Amino acid sequence: MVWSPEKTEVKSWNEWDTLRHVIVGRADDCHIPPEEPALDAKVPEDSDMRGQWGRRPQETIDRANELLDNFADQLRKRGVRVDRPVSIDHSQPVTTPDFHTDSQFGCMPPRDVLLTVGHEMLEATMSYRCRWFEYLNYRPLLKQYWEEDPKFRHEAAPKPRLTDEDYHPDYLSDKIGVEKRLKWAEEKFFVTTEEEPLFDAADVLRFGKDLVVQHGFTTNLKGIEWLRRHFPDHRVHTVNFPGDPYPIHIDATFTPLRPGLILNNPQRRLPEEQREMFHKNGWEIVDSAQPAHNTPPPLCYSSTWLSMNVLVLDPKTVCVEKSEVYQAEQMDKLGMEVVEVELRDAYAFGGGLHCCTADVYRDGDCEDYFPNQ
Repeated sequence: MVWSPEKTEVKSWNEWDTLRHVIVGRADDCHIPPEEPALDAKVPEDSDMRGQWGRRPQETIDRANELLDNFADQLRKRGVRVDRPVSIDHSQPVTTPDFHTDSQFGCMPPRDVLLTVGHEMLEATMSYRCRWFEYLNYRPLLKQYWEEDPKFRHEAAPKPRLTDEDYHPDYLSDKIGVEKRLKWAEEKFFVTTEEEPLFDAADVLRFGKDLVVQHGFTTNLKGIEWLRRHFPDHRVHTVNFPGDPYPIHIDATFTPLRPGLILNNPQRRLPEEQREMFHKNGWEIVDSAQPAHNTPPPLCYSSTWLSMNVLVLDPKTVCVEKSEVYQAEQMDKLGMEVVEVELRDAYAFGGGLHCCTADVYRDGDCEDYFPNQ
């Protein structure tokens, strides 16, 4: 069947087939959330984010929205259908019988919340209390897809309780230090416990019949097991990256570009024993180019390695942030056409080009890229 922009169809099996329909986030009403266990563990001890919370300044919201709108227009001009979320009021508190937090986060990074696997879009559990209701920003779109596409499956993972039992209190100290964090990461000791299944959608990479999931701060082993049971026709693989002291989301660490080729953050290399599946099937894992910046933008949760948080439009075309010149040079050497996208001033709202998008439709079917297992 040939894709038509007039007909809604949800389908995406991997990270690289030709992108036809996508959601691009918004910076509307984005807040820096109050302190909470999962969030505190993510923020470095010397970060300007420490002790900050409240609505982000309007001029920064306007600038981020300008860049996101421009990115959406760039995609439309390339023939991609683009949808946008409908922002809820993120100043509202989140209160359940188990916890209370005074504000929410935002709707810039749909990739964190929505996982598209084939004809299904799955709402992740989320691991931050402030992001409990974030799925509501996308419900109008999912309602529309469900009404227009009879094959579309709208699923939601069980909402966790997110009590204090979900988090290791060892991570609540503001004097842990990077050395201890790296030791804990190597030991696979993260802020999240195994109290109940937890996962963020941005910890999952799709390789046709195989799903690769990062075990870290936002996804625990029970969350990975839940995904394994939920997708019984897929092979679900657990990975971790010992060099990352703040392991949240896989898409600034491990980036598939096309069948047979993956970029890996050189500071967070995939362990040798976990590379076997890729090597046995002829995949090449290459170190990513260095970031062009020494520090992240102000009030940004992410590291400088958003340089490799790219959006693949097809196996020969990739969107790279405009200022990330070394990443663009590497993509060119790897045979990719580079589409420059200015987005750095929106990084603080939830991430880079991969983060701020969520697939709705890509060409191609569910293939087996790892027959030798």
